Amino acid sequence: MLAFSYFDHNRIMIRRGEVLMYKDVSIDELLMADHGDFVFVDVRSPSEYNEMTIPGSYNIPVFDDEERAEVGTLYKQVSKEVATDRGLELFSAKLPRFVKQFRELDGKPVVFCWRGGMRSKAAATFLDLMGISTIRIKGGVRAYRKWVMSQIETLEMKPKAFVLNGGTGTGKTAILHELKKQGFPVLDIEGMANHRGSVFGAIGQHPINQKTFDSLLVNEVNQLNSSPYVLFEAESKRIGKVLLPSFLMNKKEQAIHIFIELPIAERVSHIMEEYRLHEHHEEFVEGFRQIKRRIHSPIANKIEEELKVKNYHMVLEYLLQYYYDPRYIHTAEKYGEDQKIILKANTIEEAAKAVRNFMTSQQTQVGNS
Repeated sequence: MLAFSYFDHNRIMIRRGEVLMYKDVSIDELLMADHGDFVFVDVRSPSEYNEMTIPGSYNIPVFDDEERAEVGTLYKQVSKEVATDRGLELFSAKLPRFVKQFRELDGKPVVFCWRGGMRSKAAATFLDLMGISTIRIKGGVRAYRKWVMSQIETLEMKPKAFVLNGGTGTGKTAILHELKKQGFPVLDIEGMANHRGSVFGAIGQHPINQKTFDSLLVNEVNQLNSSPYVLFEAESKRIGKVLLPSFLMNKKEQAIHIFIELPIAERVSHIMEEYRLHEHHEEFVEGFRQIKRRIHSPIANKIEEELKVKNYHMVLEYLLQYYYDPRYIHTAEKYGEDQKIILKANTIEEAAKAVRNFMTSQQTQVGNS
């Protein structure tokens, strides 16, 4: 719970002789406090919410995208007064539904807009008048973004790191997901980026932007910092359009790397199942065009011919043997033998069991160190 000493900047109003207040709290004060019973609510428009918000927040907008554009145009082209009047008219019409959505929340609402301006002020004011105790974030999501950037620059990943490594198609992500379900401390980088990390990584996905990724990453790392160790997948500096921070790349270089080795047929089968290439043929073709020049011409031409007839199994075998595996071998050679653990298996299920057994054996060692 937030202590009363945090609320030095109260907004006080009167309703039927009662003193009411919604409480303005800085992002630093809020995040340092125990906010387990709080429900974060972004009152900005849906498009703003989708671009970036505080992780775990609901979206109950004061204005939708069209209404926001209308009010903004009036503000710029007519006057602040006319824009405010129109905004009040639009908001008043939806107040019953707006209040009902807040009453249905399980917890105390913490509202915010872009910079702690009129939208969050209007929301907090009306909620207070309806008897819903509310907290408002000073500086809004812009203040939260500044906090995230300061965290990115100074954050330290404290647990000992184990990195799941191996060639394309060895099921690293699937293994991590299974271990996470079983309670192992896992940092799912590709899950946060919504991208698989290769030139084909966006197939069937909706990759997120840098701002959202940064917020999710800081949130996850802070939660995992109390664990004795953490497990994550080997990634390059860039995943799609998202850049990984230096502290994470440095941690990867210092980590113990668990290399998964599987038969190529198993890897091809896994890629077919995960990517569903028959449903995303054009995306696959476009991805190949981006890397074609990096593949020896005779092989590249063979791949093109197989793509025309949608022989994905053969295409994948060629890509693994002549494009991905040589790059993987080159990368693996960077790590010393004291950093490598090699686990050979026939199936991804066997590999997952081997990784689980290894990590279980490490729990006692890390805990005693």
